[in-house]
Amino acid sequence: MNRFLIADAKLCMGCNTCMASCATEHRLAGLQALPRLQVMRNARDSAPVMCRQCEDAPCAQVCPVNAITHQDNAIVLNESLCVSCKLCGIACPFGAIGFGGSVPLAIPGDCQTALAPPPPAPARPIGAFLDCQPGIRAVAVKCDLCAFSPDGPACIRTCPTNAIRLVADQDVRQASERKRRNAMQALAAELPFVSPPVARKEPNR
Repeated sequence: MNRFLIADAKLCMGCNTCMASCATEHRLAGLQALPRLQVMRNARDSAPVMCRQCEDAPCAQVCPVNAITHQDNAIVLNESLCVSCKLCGIACPFGAIGFGGSVPLAIPGDCQTALAPPPPAPARPIGAFLDCQPGIRAVAVKCDLCAFSPDGPACIRTCPTNAIRLVADQDVRQASERKRRNAMQALAAELPFVSPPVARKEPNR
């Protein structure tokens, strides 16, 4: 089973520390300096939404250049192979893939503005990740569990309320075992909607 990160909305206080540490960790590693998770809020709760490392990952299925692959029990994106076709962002059911712009080294800074046409008008919010700017190479960004760091995911290490945790195969097995035990105890208890068995009378001989 793929490892994945999950956040407890009851513990999250919406401080965005996880987003800041994620962006910094990847910037120091030479990757896109953008957070791989987004803190979402409603009237009562907040929690970061991130890649669930799907077993049958739709993002990997639609990538035409195989930039997204299954490695080390996770779904890994190779930023150097990404052609920014946006298919992975469209296919992701959780909206966990975004796009960050970078300037390719082959495009000089002065030529970038001189040769490029005027930038298009900003995209509407519903399709913001489909927007583009001339001279900027958009690259997909998604959670990689900070696989390059020996200390593990930065969001876990920096969350002040310990709301984020890494879930592995063993954690899922233990949770399933607890559920089975609880179900067994419920069956063993006297259930109010089950009538007690009626004693059968032996016929007189």
